[in-house]
Amino acid sequence: MDWSHHRFRSRWTLAAPPAAVYRALERAEDYPRWWPQVRRVTRTDGTSGVVRVRALLPYTLTFTARETRRDPAAGILEISLTGDLEGWARWTVTAHGTGTLARYDQEVDVRRALLRRFAVPGRPVFRANHRLMMRAGRRGLAAHLEAV
Repeated sequence: MDWSHHRFRSRWTLAAPPAAVYRALERAEDYPRWWPQVRRVTRTDGTSGVVRVRALLPYTLTFTARETRRDPAAGILEISLTGDLEGWARWTVTAHGTGTLARYDQEVDVRRALLRRFAVPGRPVFRANHRLMMRAGRRGLAAHLEAV
């Protein structure tokens, strides 16, 4: 098993309609406004950008995200990641009752040398760090959608 390989899944239930959630999620450059751990998104062209993320642990991950699929009809946004993380991430936005379910799937390999060295003993901590980041993201997006 490669201890630097991670698969994550998060499910966010939100009170807003799916179209509003999708519009917010497709604007990655706005993530730092509502998602505290996404420190910076710098567009490099129409489909790519450099992202800096830092959660509770004392390290910042920097990676390039490149859009690989944007399908509003299916509610899918997908990117490839290169840099400190390599792999892919996908949002799937669907109606859920009177609101929305936003499902986040990610499969990545950690490439940053220091984090690879601590892959085995640090794995539970890295996963908890990710869970806390995703929880904060859901709260931030919910507040952002209420304000819009």
